[in-house]
Amino acid sequence: QVQLVESGIGSVQAGGSLRLSCAASGYTYSAGCMGWFRQTPGKGREGVACIDSDGGSTFYADSVKGRFTISLDNANKTVVYLQMNSLKPDDTAMYYCAARRGGTWCLSEMSDDQYDYWGQGTQVTVSS
Repeated sequence: QVQLVESGIGSVQAGGSLRLSCAASGYTYSAGCMGWFRQTPGKGREGVACIDSDGGSTFYADSVKGRFTISLDNANKTVVYLQMNSLKPDDTAMYYCAARRGGTWCLSEMSDDQYDYWGQGTQVTVSS
């Protein structure tokens, strides 16, 4: 059974940086995709970034390009990171780690119905 557990300190001032981590257990597919979504009250989940499980391709939402970086741990590629720099108050949201079922790579246009496994979410707050 796949489990995703997020971690990361969630409060920072505008212009600052945060790094979120997501540890995946039971996700051992040779082909797969892990990503990050975010959600604010009253809105749907927005895809932020995703990475193929072999570390090959990465995709980013236009709103975070150049500021956020998604990566995998080098050892066993079961921890996905989201490095967030130059944070803005608009980045304030609940951030969720997600993974697609085995055998499916990332798609450049992310939507939550593409993802089968979800973490519990971690709140990120950026103050002005």
